[in-house]
Amino acid sequence: MDYRTLAEGQRCQIFIAGVDGGEPRLLLETTEILLEAPNWTLDGRALILNGHGDLWRLDVETAELTQIPLEGIPALNNDHVLAPDGETIYLSANDWHIYRAPLAGGHAERITNDGVPEYHFLHGVSPDGATLAYIGLEPVDGNPWARANVFTIPSAGGDDTKLTDTDSPADGSEYSPDGQWIYFNTEQFSETPGHAQIARMRPDGSDVEQLTFDGVVNWFPHWSPDGALAVYLSFPAGTEGHPADLPVELKLVEDGAWTEPTVAVRLFGGQGTINVNSWSPTSDRFAYVAYPLD
Repeated sequence: MDYRTLAEGQRCQIFIAGVDGGEPRLLLETTEILLEAPNWTLDGRALILNGHGDLWRLDVETAELTQIPLEGIPALNNDHVLAPDGETIYLSANDWHIYRAPLAGGHAERITNDGVPEYHFLHGVSPDGATLAYIGLEPVDGNPWARANVFTIPSAGGDDTKLTDTDSPADGSEYSPDGQWIYFNTEQFSETPGHAQIARMRPDGSDVEQLTFDGVVNWFPHWSPDGALAVYLSFPAGTEGHPADLPVELKLVEDGAWTEPTVAVRLFGGQGTINVNSWSPTSDRFAYVAYPLD
């Protein structure tokens, strides 16, 4: 089986949270399928999620869940991002490569290359749609997770460019709305295993800057389309990686004040909650997934 499933007594809940601090809206609750990593469509009408290795569309008004048929691609994982045109989606699959496909469904085309890095996990598309930012894994002594660095590749395919080169794991590489920065999480600022913090760098890998400085473990920074707000996921102190089924927090950042976030949501989740950007096109709402256990 190449996908996650719900545990006995576990539910999958898709929420939409407003930035005004009101109660999040429960859009869908199911015990049938473990859905992950919502993207918001450009027209604001639907969320795009993965589940059971497939791609799904969840209507925001009716909560109708429908599968998007794809061909020529293995089972999907939870790293997928829409292109700026709103009609194309880029997908990470469980053969560890990145693909391009029509958002309406159809044939998927592989983008990434064989060789080093061997494993590719997509997280960002540049605002002009020309470049993908992804996490590349470079196995060491048989350990595929030994080195995780930020790479870029043309969205049409081409040569890989390595932006970070450390033995400290990085993840969640995503462009700022103006394309001037790539935001990501990294352990390079701490000697404590797992102690990831949010950072940013220029798209050429220069000017690396730490942004959060707290005692918890911070992952997956996502900017709103208007560039006014960002949300990220905080795991408890001592967490290594980004596991599932933990008490976590979604933190909201206003006007780039990364050292002064507010807690927007507390939930039971982690892996799958907001692995990719889930902001609405109007920048006033974001989606997330919780996985409560009875």
